[in-house]
Amino acid sequence: MSDMRLVVVGAAGRMGRALVRAVTETPGAVLVAAVERDGSDSLDRDAGELAGVGPLGVAITADAAAAFGKGEAVLDFTAPQASLQFAALAARAGIAHIIGTTGWAAGEDAPLHEAARSVALVKSGNMSLGVNLLAALVKKAARALDEDFDIEVLEMHHKHKVDAPSGTALLLGQAAADGRDIDLEARSVRSRDGITGARTAGDIGFATLRGGSVIGEHSVIFAGEGERIELIHRAEDRQLFAKGAVKAALWARKQGPGFYSMADVLGLND
Repeated sequence: MSDMRLVVVGAAGRMGRALVRAVTETPGAVLVAAVERDGSDSLDRDAGELAGVGPLGVAITADAAAAFGKGEAVLDFTAPQASLQFAALAARAGIAHIIGTTGWAAGEDAPLHEAARSVALVKSGNMSLGVNLLAALVKKAARALDEDFDIEVLEMHHKHKVDAPSGTALLLGQAAADGRDIDLEARSVRSRDGITGARTAGDIGFATLRGGSVIGEHSVIFAGEGERIELIHRAEDRQLFAKGAVKAALWARKQGPGFYSMADVLGLND
């Protein structure tokens, strides 16, 4: 089978450049187009040179529709509103859409399900193998441990991250909620300040730290009387997210239309 033709959007950003590098490092994948917003200083630059892998002969463009026409899948770690636009374009072009975008408001991603009726769409708050394995373990632990064990999700990221809690923290919180068969939105506690009263049994708490250059650290704590269980993941290189996205694209090539997660890609739902 020929190499899968991939498009990277947000190609000049930190994750965009990581995605370009990951595509060049992955057998069976080739970069055919790279997209940035209109007015970007990076337009017309070679995507490979910008990513530090040398010239690839792929000039960064603002014409996403034309770029999508060249590819079989698009890799997208941009912003929610941009991802919604890209989803419509990907569905029109008939190519798979791999979404690592975070910062979604409640219900904001609903249009993605419509796009997934036409193409394979893989969306995850985190594309790494380790985090998705962690989520599977969190779900299993939450199912095994009753409400005598309080659940808290702690995360830390670099000072430039704009959304909180992180998409990964929410993914882990959702895994815990699924394990307990509860509604995360109704039972999550996002902040505590002042006289809050005692903790309500069964709630899932979130704590957010920001600072320095931390790529991503997540802990899920199950705190019982006299004992505590902690499940932890530390990301040391953002390339692992990019490599996961390329893996998802190669997997999606063989799938029919549908809305998928990294748990599907990695076989963790089996």
